[in-house]
Amino acid sequence: MTAAAPGRRPAAAALRGLRAVGRRWVVPMIAIVGWELAARRAADVFFPPPSRIADRMYDLWFSGPAAHLWLTSDAIGNVLPSLGRMAAGLAGALVAGVTLGLALGRSARVRAYLDPLLQFGRAVPPPTLVPVFVVLMHLGTPMQIVSIAVSALWPILLNTADGARSVDPLQIAIARVFRLSATDRLLRIVVPSALPKIFAGLRLSLSLALILMVFSELLPGTADGIGFELTDAQSRSDLPTVWSAIVLLGILGYLLNTLLLMLERRVLRPHRAALGGIDR
Repeated sequence: MTAAAPGRRPAAAALRGLRAVGRRWVVPMIAIVGWELAARRAADVFFPPPSRIADRMYDLWFSGPAAHLWLTSDAIGNVLPSLGRMAAGLAGALVAGVTLGLALGRSARVRAYLDPLLQFGRAVPPPTLVPVFVVLMHLGTPMQIVSIAVSALWPILLNTADGARSVDPLQIAIARVFRLSATDRLLRIVVPSALPKIFAGLRLSLSLALILMVFSELLPGTADGIGFELTDAQSRSDLPTVWSAIVLLGILGYLLNTLLLMLERRVLRPHRAALGGIDR
C-alpha cells in the first residue's frame, strides 16, 4: 500500500473542512433564501427580506471607520453598553453561583436546609423580579446588572452543587490519606470534577443573561442598549431596525455560545484526557 503524497494531506483536510461547513450551514442558507424569495413575493412591509435587514444592520452598526473597528457611533452607544452589562451580570452570577454551589454540594446538611428555598427561587420566572429591582434600586445600570446576575445565578448554582456532590468519595478518602488540606482537596479534586456541570449551567445562564439584558432595557426610562433601540424603533414604526435588532440578538447569542463551547473544550480537554487514560 502506498502512502498518500504529503501535498495531498492538506488538500484532503481542507476538503473535509469544507464539507463539514457545508453540512452545518446548508439548512440555514436554504432558510434564508426561502425567506428572501417569500418576502419579495409578498412585499409585506412588516416582513422585510433578509437583504434589506442586512443593509440596515450594516448602516446602523458596522459602517464606521476602521479606527473604531468599523463600529458606528450607534453600535458604540447601544450595542457595547448592552454587552458590558450582560458580561458584568454573568460574571457576578458565575462567582456567586460557583461559590455557593460548591458549598451546597459538599455539605449535605446545608443542602437539606436550603433546598426548599433554592427550588422556590429557581421556579420564579426571572422577568417577574425586574419590577422588584426597579423599586429597590431605581432604573439604571446597577439595577440592570443585578437583575441579570440574579436571573443567571440559578443554573450555575444548581449545576455546580450537583457536580460537587457527584465527586467520587474514594478520591476524597485518598486525598485525606495523603493529608491534603481542605483547600487542596477543593481545588484539585472537587472543582475539576464539577467543571463539566459548571459549564453546562453557564451555557444556560448565558441564554438567560441575554434575555434579561434585553428585557431590562425595554423598560421606560432606559437611555441606551439594544433593547432601548428596539423599543425606540418600534415607537417610530421603523420595522427594518426592529428586525435588525432581533437578528443581531440571535447572532450575538450564537457567537457567544460558540465562544463558550470553545472555551469549555479547551478547559476540559485535560480532564477528558485523564478520564480516557483511566478507562484504558
